[in-house]
Amino acid sequence: MFNDEEYRNPIVPQAADPFVYKHEDGYYYFTASVPQYDRIELRRSKTIQGLGKEKPTIVWRKHEFGEMSAYIWAPEIHYIDKKWYIYFAAAKVSDVKSEMFNHRIYVLENSSANPLEGEWVEKGQLKTNWESFSLDTTTFEHNGIRYLVWAQNDPNIRGNSNLYIAELENPWTIKGKQVMLSKPEYPWEIIGFWVNEGPAVIKKNGKIFISYSASATDYNYCMGLLSADAYSDLLDPASWKKAKEPVFTTNEQAKQYGPGHNSFTVSEDGKSDVLIYHARNYKEIDGDPLDDPNRHARAQKFTWNEEGMPNFGKPAADFEFV
Repeated sequence: MFNDEEYRNPIVPQAADPFVYKHEDGYYYFTASVPQYDRIELRRSKTIQGLGKEKPTIVWRKHEFGEMSAYIWAPEIHYIDKKWYIYFAAAKVSDVKSEMFNHRIYVLENSSANPLEGEWVEKGQLKTNWESFSLDTTTFEHNGIRYLVWAQNDPNIRGNSNLYIAELENPWTIKGKQVMLSKPEYPWEIIGFWVNEGPAVIKKNGKIFISYSASATDYNYCMGLLSADAYSDLLDPASWKKAKEPVFTTNEQAKQYGPGHNSFTVSEDGKSDVLIYHARNYKEIDGDPLDDPNRHARAQKFTWNEEGMPNFGKPAADFEFV
């Protein structure tokens, strides 16, 4: 029996790397990677459930060649200083499939009240401290400082991507040196690929939490968690604690495989925190998991324990109409 307090998953089909932001206008704004990896789409709805019923608006398309011409991944929409920004990762059309992991981070800006309207201006590449595979950018403000968190490869560290943080000078420029917060090290982070990616930030109970995703993008994909005290120096790696076990994983019983690349929002009544994530409803995949389009976007409320830590539970089964 379906509980009306839950969401009917999936909320948006074929929408990997989902990001949901609830704005002061009362709308939820949604973006995600599209299966063709060739454009950025936005939807908005007064309800989370309604996002899947809204027709997406294409706000940007990839270039035909050169920068931003291939594999458009993981867009996020943020509202900063009364302007809209979309962060995303992109490679070059010349990159052959075996060399596709050569992304960089890019930023779009829109001054309109409604981001589904108006002009999106390319602000160019967001330069990090060195040039290498970079992706999955998110941003948050704390105590008057705006931070950027993202995934990037360090050629001197074994693996595909680590998590970094830096202060932002403006929405498309970091300030000072980037600091590594986490690298793949536990067995559950290094299955198929050595990956820490897809960071998402939530502030609660006097702490800053950063969830992230690890391992290959098949049924081994899962979520980890970093936490820091809200009064600590967030640019000091020693301020952050890393959970030794994953916090959200495949649920065979519910037929939910590879949950991850999440974002956070709040319920329609503002009383519950909501986890937005993608997962597949089957385990076996033919070919490269990145070519499989069926990572559907899902929503799930979660709670907090007495120690002030999140209880994400297990991925819920897809809703079946009867």
